[in-house]
Amino acid sequence: MQPTWRKPAGALLILGLVIIWAILVGSLSPSISRLAWPLQTIVYAVAGIIWIAPLRPLLRWMETGRWRA
Repeated sequence: MQPTWRKPAGALLILGLVIIWAILVGSLSPSISRLAWPLQTIVYAVAGIIWIAPLRPLLRWMETGRWRA
């Protein structure tokens, strides 16, 4: 099997996704810091999980070349 260009491209897309998401959440931190600490915990926990959602189709594309199953 020959390696494809999709794996390095996908890795770069994942890295870009993480960087963009971190910048977005970081830019919202002044607003989030005004919340009570339990709400801050929930917001940051949700923000820490949401970025994973686009990974499944991206990883599928990296393996098969198709976005959908």
